[in-house]
Amino acid sequence: MTLMRFPVVLSLVAIFWIPSVEAQDVDLGVIDDPSRVGISADRLPRISEVVQRRIDYGEIAGAVTLVARHGRVVHFEPQGVLDVESKAPMRCDALFRMASTSKPVTAAAVVMLIEEGKIRLTDPASRFIPGFRDPKVAVERDGRVELVPAHREIQVLDLLTHSSGLLSGGPGQKQFPSDSTFPRKGDSLADFVQRIAPAPLDFEPGTRWVYSPFGGIDTLARIVEVASGKPFDVFLQERLFEPLGMKDTSFYASTESQPRLAAFHARKGDELKKGGYSFEFDRPYTSGAAGLLSTAEDFFRFGQMLANGGELDGRRVLSPRGVEMLSANHVGDKFQGSLGRPDGMGFGFAVEVVVDPIQAATFRSAGSFGWDGAFGTQFWVDPKEGIVAVFMVQASGVRTIQNDFGTAVMQAVGNLDSPR
Repeated sequence: MTLMRFPVVLSLVAIFWIPSVEAQDVDLGVIDDPSRVGISADRLPRISEVVQRRIDYGEIAGAVTLVARHGRVVHFEPQGVLDVESKAPMRCDALFRMASTSKPVTAAAVVMLIEEGKIRLTDPASRFIPGFRDPKVAVERDGRVELVPAHREIQVLDLLTHSSGLLSGGPGQKQFPSDSTFPRKGDSLADFVQRIAPAPLDFEPGTRWVYSPFGGIDTLARIVEVASGKPFDVFLQERLFEPLGMKDTSFYASTESQPRLAAFHARKGDELKKGGYSFEFDRPYTSGAAGLLSTAEDFFRFGQMLANGGELDGRRVLSPRGVEMLSANHVGDKFQGSLGRPDGMGFGFAVEVVVDPIQAATFRSAGSFGWDGAFGTQFWVDPKEGIVAVFMVQASGVRTIQNDFGTAVMQAVGNLDSPR
């Protein structure tokens, strides 16, 4: 059997990864003098200005932004309102639907089990879910779609890097019942993944990069369940959220936390209106692709763990090598131009990676990595400069705001690669 895979440029890890000198403990208090970590106090307010302009223009209702360097928080600010109808002010502990910003958390869970020897990157998905055996690929010929045997099965690495061809909107998905491509009411992960396992693939595994919004990463969440012997939410709670102090991250909001939920907003004509989400999940479904709710503080903790090479506050959840693998470019140039991204970008395990900042037209350093969600949330880590940045909003079409936020963060770095 011929294995088909994107080239993994191993030298990228050596070029982009800056070795950690010492894991940084977390202190959520904003430091009085940001120059202690090489951040300009005069330039830091530009982050707030970027957000406030968009609020004043009526593009977003509010946001929470958090920035740290070398584990020290230099900016943590709520702006605007949770809801334009109630006008309740935005708060630091506001809860946001993370949508696809959930995906890197699932990737981290997979890497944890790889490090324990319970999963391999080259494992076929069928090792854990037999329904993925003997996959078919949809091929368009002479105006017709034919289903032919795939050259090989989907592997774990394919699912992590969106190179599986599973439910990525191509000809294979179009041959599959449309009511089966999203979890149904009452589904568990086992139910949904078993249902989609026979879906024809959109392309040969490992040959392209095409985003799989739900199917690919939720298959990984189910693999975590099978490999660990625990429900996905229990695994995350015990192995990630509790050790990292992510006390407000879960799949469903409790009654007590409802007042902290930021509402989704969208422009309707000349006004910003409260609106509904384009998708939601019902209990007991725990989507590793798009199901988490979280806060700026909690996602900062997750990002700082990655920035520290897998450790936070003395608790190690990943090895430094595991973080290197997660944040390296595994797909060559196949990601460039996808999802509106510029050239100069690569893709790791559920995260985009800055390969060439000049081509990508970004102030972020080579090796910076992170991801965002359909409802506007975003986090990224810049290992070279020791930056962790979190942008929390509930709105669609905010890519330009996220880019402006990234520029505002990086222009405030007054001392490049400052000693810790």
